[in-house]
Amino acid sequence: MREEFMRILQFRHACKLFDEKQRLARADIDYVLEAGRLSPSSLGLEPWRFLVVEDRALRRRLRPACWNQSQITTAGAVIVIQALKADLESKTGYAARMLRRLVATDAELDEAMQIYRGITRGDLVAWSVAQCHIAAADMMLAAASIGLDSCPMGGFEPEAVAEVLGIDRSRIEVALLLALGYRARAQPPRHRLSFAELVEYR
Repeated sequence: MREEFMRILQFRHACKLFDEKQRLARADIDYVLEAGRLSPSSLGLEPWRFLVVEDRALRRRLRPACWNQSQITTAGAVIVIQALKADLESKTGYAARMLRRLVATDAELDEAMQIYRGITRGDLVAWSVAQCHIAAADMMLAAASIGLDSCPMGGFEPEAVAEVLGIDRSRIEVALLLALGYRARAQPPRHRLSFAELVEYR
């Protein structure tokens, strides 16, 4: 299992150009989405929603909002990972409903909500977006495990993306775009710092 997981890590790369002729099976897209659904999130709040854009015409309209990057139109599908905003406010009841699943008593719920209120005193949108990146990482590894390529895309104009896709940015933040498909050319060499440069034990 260790060797297989390392193979998956080596296979995954940020694919910049996909083979437009290769279609994606819906079952494969759903497999990737399921990995996102099962991802861990702080306090189990699952502050993500996934919008799958397969329609080619719609992706052509989306491309200018994504710095004209070719991944948008050459991929078989683009998953728009959306971070919850409005629903995460304490007054909406969303957090309490989600936390209730994890606790046995009202006292435990009150304690969990106290922790959550601490989170909401900070930058709630940044927190929500960061949670979405956890899901994206799991989705990319899931894609790699079945031979699909992916590219996480942070290069886009949120307002323009939201306008094209009809996303209400008062309620949702566009966290990340994840292009999926099959590579059109060989994977480039991988460059990483050495283990010794990155790791310190104390």
